[in-house]
Amino acid sequence: MWGYGWRLTGDDGCSCCCFHFPIVGTGYPTGRIDSGGPFHYKMAQTQQTLAIWQAERASMQYQITHADLSLVLALERGRSLAKAAELLKVDVSTVFRSIRRLESALGTALFVKSRKGYLPTDTAQALAEQAERAEQALEAARIAMTSGEQVVSGTVRLTCTEAVMHSLLLPALAEFMSNYPALSLEMGTSNTFANLSRRDADIALRLTNTPPEHLVGRNLGSTSYVVCGQPQWRERLSESPASVPWIAPDDSMQDHPTVVWRNQQHPGLSPRYQCSSMSTIAQLVMAGLGVAALPDYMVHALPGVDALSGPLPGCDTQLWLLTRPDCRALRSVQTLFEELTPRLRDAML
Repeated sequence: MWGYGWRLTGDDGCSCCCFHFPIVGTGYPTGRIDSGGPFHYKMAQTQQTLAIWQAERASMQYQITHADLSLVLALERGRSLAKAAELLKVDVSTVFRSIRRLESALGTALFVKSRKGYLPTDTAQALAEQAERAEQALEAARIAMTSGEQVVSGTVRLTCTEAVMHSLLLPALAEFMSNYPALSLEMGTSNTFANLSRRDADIALRLTNTPPEHLVGRNLGSTSYVVCGQPQWRERLSESPASVPWIAPDDSMQDHPTVVWRNQQHPGLSPRYQCSSMSTIAQLVMAGLGVAALPDYMVHALPGVDALSGPLPGCDTQLWLLTRPDCRALRSVQTLFEELTPRLRDAML
């Protein structure tokens, strides 16, 4: 019997280099070691397999503590031992030893040292996210004890286009988010619904006339599109639209209603500038580089820019606030729906 619990028995009475070894009490499969032969393990391969198995077994047995999560979060935020030590109010050597001890217990690396500091692995990133949620829950509990009221807390992931973010969402959030100190938002910009479909987001704010059937939400109103630009373009636009430099969406938005309208109404018109977002188009219009078709709620907010046409036919688009069915019962999601709905509806008028 060896220290690892290997029971050695000879193969047909042989006690040399060929033996079987059941690992007693572990459930690890019986193997066979031989100095050669196509159907046997070599000793080095078996030792490597055993080491991996022992690491996985150790990680399954180890119970993550709150102190472990705080340690990982501090180093993930600080990116250096010194900064993590400062956040945790301990010395640098304590942080170093604690991280090494935790990595050994879990059987996996948590951070990779680089010129940019300690970079978290996927495992450390996942632990840091859990630590942040624990922080938020603790803060919510403290607020609840102080105020005596139930607190809306947690993290909600929200996605919308860059233009909707700047023109509609941010002004609305500024009006009420200070009332929910325990509520956090992770906000990203995208032109598609893929974020919700992949569960990368919880709420989407989208301009569309055909919201996906697998999502639930509210219609917040409709916007019209108008041709807009600085006043000096008005006369030339009315005389000869093709003589004016146009700013338009690029091929990443080839199904955009303004692209469809332009191809129908001005099939020979070739835009001088093409952009991957409506927000960038708006910036070029403000710079006086040409004219573009933009939603009316954006035009109202652009200094020095006028509407140079009436509403473009066939371009009216609805604004939807959407979520997944499994999210609509969450108090945090419900709260955002109730706060955003009236404000965004007013902005669309």
